[in-house]
Amino acid sequence: MSIGTLAWIATLPIVSVFLFLVILRWPAKRAMPVSLLITIIMAMVVWKVPGNQVAAASVKGIVTALEVGVIVFGAILLLNTLKESGAIFTIRKGFTSISPDRRVQTIIVCWLFGSFLEGAAGWGAPATIVGPLLVAIGFPAMGAVMVALILQSTPVSYGAVGTPILIGVNSGLKDSPLVQKYVAEQGTTFDAYIIGIGGQVALIHGVIGIFIPLFMVTMLTYFFGKNKSITEGLAMWKFAIFAGLSFTVPYALVANLLGPEFPSLIGGLVGLAIVVPAAKKGLFIPKKTWDFDKETNWDPAWTGTLQVDESDKPKQHVSFMKAWLPYLLVAVLLVVTRVSYLPFSAWLQSWVINLETLFGTEITVASKPLNLPGTIFILVSLISIFIFKMNMKEYSRAVKDSFKTIVSAMAALIFAVPMVQVFINSGINAADYTSMPLALAEGISSIFGSYWPLAAPTIGAIGAFAAGSNTVSNMMFSLFQFGVADNILAAPATIVALQAVGGAAGNMICVHNVVAASSSAGLIGKEGNLIRKTLIPMTFYVIFAGAIGYVAINGIGLNIGPLILAGVALFILTLIFKGERQNRREAKQLRKTA
Repeated sequence: MSIGTLAWIATLPIVSVFLFLVILRWPAKRAMPVSLLITIIMAMVVWKVPGNQVAAASVKGIVTALEVGVIVFGAILLLNTLKESGAIFTIRKGFTSISPDRRVQTIIVCWLFGSFLEGAAGWGAPATIVGPLLVAIGFPAMGAVMVALILQSTPVSYGAVGTPILIGVNSGLKDSPLVQKYVAEQGTTFDAYIIGIGGQVALIHGVIGIFIPLFMVTMLTYFFGKNKSITEGLAMWKFAIFAGLSFTVPYALVANLLGPEFPSLIGGLVGLAIVVPAAKKGLFIPKKTWDFDKETNWDPAWTGTLQVDESDKPKQHVSFMKAWLPYLLVAVLLVVTRVSYLPFSAWLQSWVINLETLFGTEITVASKPLNLPGTIFILVSLISIFIFKMNMKEYSRAVKDSFKTIVSAMAALIFAVPMVQVFINSGINAADYTSMPLALAEGISSIFGSYWPLAAPTIGAIGAFAAGSNTVSNMMFSLFQFGVADNILAAPATIVALQAVGGAAGNMICVHNVVAASSSAGLIGKEGNLIRKTLIPMTFYVIFAGAIGYVAINGIGLNIGPLILAGVALFILTLIFKGERQNRREAKQLRKTA
């Protein structure tokens, strides 16, 4: 069978997910079992993957789904604990004191605090924390999850202290003679080469990430505002770009000066230190405050089962510092348990549930339950009982409500993740075909040829969408991307960097991230609706990244790269112009009413 035909067939699992979730709008708990069945039939009939290989991949997927379930449960439990203790009331008031404008709150909570959490935890955990936190301060659940998913982009390449680069790209390239020979010819070491790729990743992300906060607030006002207005979001352009730069500048500097471990973590911290005081002073913020319409006027599809009544005053007064202490504890514990030169990381990772050569295959299942972010969320939830002097009746309610939510989430996750594992592990087969994801990538590369830099980020995004992880996408495709670069005589480091950037962007539409984030905010069965929305910023991201990569490799001249960049620049300038015009219109209206 030709590689073109094989590539078309390999798209079917991904196409089936889009068909059922995005086009037919099935809930994930209904769509994913059918997609899993299609993937298994293709693997066994076309690829002739042995039954024991399919069974082993499915079991590995189920274990991963359970790990994701622990993260979601922990995030919900922590939020419900804070709700029962009264701390959420204080947190909500705290954000209002910084700024009552929902656009500002989105940027601070989601873009900056979320990026810090991504740098510490990874695993899609930031969206499961940020989503319910935004619901708790008065956001509609669907809007909260949407912006939380858009967060899963720029900071992702350095999530969990650099894992997508240090593990993903490293593992994908390290055993290749082609790579080792190339690195030796460059007169450098392999580790230095990987760090150099990480630096390029940050520079590409750094340019695109400047505009992601503006995307967040514009999509929020358009999809969830009373007036369904793009311009109300664009009016925040000065503050949004200021916040974008406040994160991406330290982020890119850290990646290129210190390495891949801390760009997102330090970028988020520095950004918070700059942006929060500026927000309190009203710098770069439009005079007219933007808020959602009354909750009674919201579309019922926007809301979920997670409800925090703003009129409910807590039984006890909780100070601002005390209310935030659990989240601060989460941040500190995530950092100290993931930094390799501290003893905690090795100790937590030493507790391994290991299933080697599963069903006689080469597939190994290794779960490290104590190292999961969700374990830390649960631990901090338990500590919060003592911080807030809660009684067991209050905590029992939090546990009960959290279990109700996670049961609904697992109905989708238990099929979504095994589908991914069968798709990825299809390389062991009697037909002697390459695995489904590699067949798909090779088919696309045969179409693009020398224009490959434009497509490289899309391959990374497809990998993340399918695998649910930037790290796994990089493991799957880094060597393939390096080989394509070598064939078309392009700089391999730049092409692999584009892979990592696209892999990060693909997290916005990754099914199990969407399911996890939705479930944590109490929003079940709306996954396709969310993917349709987050496809917009994801598409912007991969097109922009591809054009940057093409220009980096081919230079500025009469070619397609600069033309695409010019189009992107014109698009951004048009948005800024519309935003500034909206600002002037609002200022004029305020002067009239004054």
